[in-house]
Amino acid sequence: MTSTVVEKPSLLRARIGGFPRAFWVLFTGTFINRLGTMVEPFIGIYLTQSRGMSLAAAGVVLAVFGVGSLVSQLVAGWLTDRLGRRATLSGGMVATAFTMIALGYSTSLPAIVAAMAVLGLVMDAYRPASQALLADLIPAHDRPRAYGLIFWAINLGFAVAMIGGGLLAHSGFLWLFWIDAITSLVFGALVWRAVPETRPERGRETGGFRDVLRDRLMVAYVSLTLLFTFVYLQAYTTLPLAVTAAGLPASAYGLAMAVNGLLIVVVQPLIGHWLARHDPSRVLALGLTVTAVGFALTALVSSAAGYAVTVAIWTTGEVITAGMPGALVAIMAPPHLRGRYNGLSGVAWSAGGLLAPLIGTRLLAAGQGVLWITVGVLGLLAAVGQLAIGPAIRRRATAPLVSGPAS
Repeated sequence: MTSTVVEKPSLLRARIGGFPRAFWVLFTGTFINRLGTMVEPFIGIYLTQSRGMSLAAAGVVLAVFGVGSLVSQLVAGWLTDRLGRRATLSGGMVATAFTMIALGYSTSLPAIVAAMAVLGLVMDAYRPASQALLADLIPAHDRPRAYGLIFWAINLGFAVAMIGGGLLAHSGFLWLFWIDAITSLVFGALVWRAVPETRPERGRETGGFRDVLRDRLMVAYVSLTLLFTFVYLQAYTTLPLAVTAAGLPASAYGLAMAVNGLLIVVVQPLIGHWLARHDPSRVLALGLTVTAVGFALTALVSSAAGYAVTVAIWTTGEVITAGMPGALVAIMAPPHLRGRYNGLSGVAWSAGGLLAPLIGTRLLAAGQGVLWITVGVLGLLAAVGQLAIGPAIRRRATAPLVSGPAS
């Protein structure tokens, strides 16, 4: 009698195997694009040092960029469903490249403001398109793993870009604009040449943002995302101010944040495939909880080592959440409205980016304890809310596919 031996997949295949070629094109393009993301992290320094702007003027320019980014999520979401995923992603990257060059050579305040407004509109236009593209390409059970790998590529590329951008800035900021432009063009070209259009053919399905807003489950999810975004973005807005207010040098913040990048790059590939086996709503709630605790504990520290420990805690929460938001939006969104659903989700992140420094700095002015305890409580509220809507998301996942969202 013969027996059949079932060969278990290798550890590497369990982590990265089973995805179509188009996914790896998107993965590679995303990584290349993030390698060139050198302008955005240094734009404040560029405006004040290279263009001689006051802090107030630079703040206005950055606010214009933020408003443009918020609007872009809605516009790009609509274009993703109307024109297609590939056209929106590639078009956004090409527009970003040309706008980067225009901004790099702009010298007058009106020209810089105009270029920054356009850059805000086009720079993140790829997000709804890439999220919808992944949902189209990858079956539901594998989406958390796929979105998690994209998250890893983004962070690895960005970590390298931060180091390279800091070094190149000493040779002249114009290098940063050209590298950002070239990598954007490469990303757009890769997608246009090697990724098929995945938008569902138009049938009798109709709908728009009004239908998305009528989806109470999605609106609840986006509200919780806004809450979490406000919490998470304190790491890049008030945390550096808190570190220096504690009498530490700016390098202490840099070292603490290096822990963030290191943990994401090393840990996420090790646990991402395991987390992907579990219910994404519960995993997201767990990640939000750990993140909230990490930020709340910041109220108790005042040394460089203490800040590094709290960064390690909330980074663990960030790693746990990786891939889950995209998978949850894919569950809630009908295929023909995936662009708009992801666009609305992107609005929460853009709005959080505007609110985090505005409200966070006022909380910090009231005291570090006030800031970090408030942030921790808000993070826990987001986690509890995610658990509360989890059953409805699971019902949506098992419901028959319909042409429009359920309320």
